[in-house]
Amino acid sequence: MLADLGADVIKVERPVAGDDTRHWGPPFLKNDAGNDTREASYFTACNRNKRSITVDMAHPEGQALLRQMAQEADVVVENFKVGGLAQYGLDYDSLKALNPKLIYCSITGFGQDGPYAERAGYDLMVQAMCGLMSITGHADEQPGGGPLKVGVAVIDVFTGLYASNAILAAINARDNARTGTGQGQYIDMALLDVGMAVLANQAAGYLATGQAPGRAGNIHPSLAPYQDFKTSDGNVLLAIGNDGQFARFCAAVHQPEWAQDARFATNTARVQNRTALLALMVPLMQTRGTQEWIALLEDEEEPRQAFVWLARHWLHRSLDDGNVHAGHRHRNAARPLPWLGPCTERRCSGPNPAAV
Repeated sequence: MLADLGADVIKVERPVAGDDTRHWGPPFLKNDAGNDTREASYFTACNRNKRSITVDMAHPEGQALLRQMAQEADVVVENFKVGGLAQYGLDYDSLKALNPKLIYCSITGFGQDGPYAERAGYDLMVQAMCGLMSITGHADEQPGGGPLKVGVAVIDVFTGLYASNAILAAINARDNARTGTGQGQYIDMALLDVGMAVLANQAAGYLATGQAPGRAGNIHPSLAPYQDFKTSDGNVLLAIGNDGQFARFCAAVHQPEWAQDARFATNTARVQNRTALLALMVPLMQTRGTQEWIALLEDEEEPRQAFVWLARHWLHRSLDDGNVHAGHRHRNAARPLPWLGPCTERRCSGPNPAAV
């Protein structure tokens, strides 16, 4: 994300093998002949716009090179186990002595202290530990019910976002023209901390009531109707966020009396009487096809959307009408993928990394 915003990011990898995610496949990138390369598409998603070098940190010359780079850097980001870099003289205290302005961000599974500090952390593990899997998926008593992970490594992604925000805040604290300290900072970023933070309204609801939220499929715990519905030929998602929208929906489907019914007149009432509301809406939504519903509710400016598979989404009109901004708008997005291979220069421009 920092590279997307214009930072010159240099990734440090192990000699020969490189980053583990280079091998997290299939799928792999294709060469000009259409055959698989050894580069996983997973790696490209995480490392766009970066440059790369390989360094043997166990060698004194490699350690010296990294210390030299840290003296010139604004930010160092590392995800070693707690204390793992101290033996190489690459921990925060060592690098701070060389560059007091350095911002040093450590990303671990469970933070720098506490009972789990020494453990390795992975996205799936933390999705389970923080409670995200307990609120994702269908209820236990329903078909397909049970704990379910999110379809993307969402804790990893959010941790990157939180880390980026913290780094930018630290840069501002250091460099702000009026209040800047001129000093760097140490950032302790943990997957589990982020996992707890992104529970958001679900965590707030538990803290307010003492009642643990459960899995409810695509239903929103605090809004109704706010979920998917079967149509006569597919599915549609209906997201009604306030009473005015619900009244307009009712008028559009020729059921204005629903909005006047005390059971449904307010969002709180609709949530409390969700079963009765769905008993009316489920058969209604099956009387039209998906595109018919889209066309009808589009005229009423109701929040709604047909379900589309991922492959179709990339061709969806939202990608062409300015709602989604492609990466080429960022200044460095054309930088080639950092390939892993031999090079004798300290920093290479172009696709080949440096090897030390």
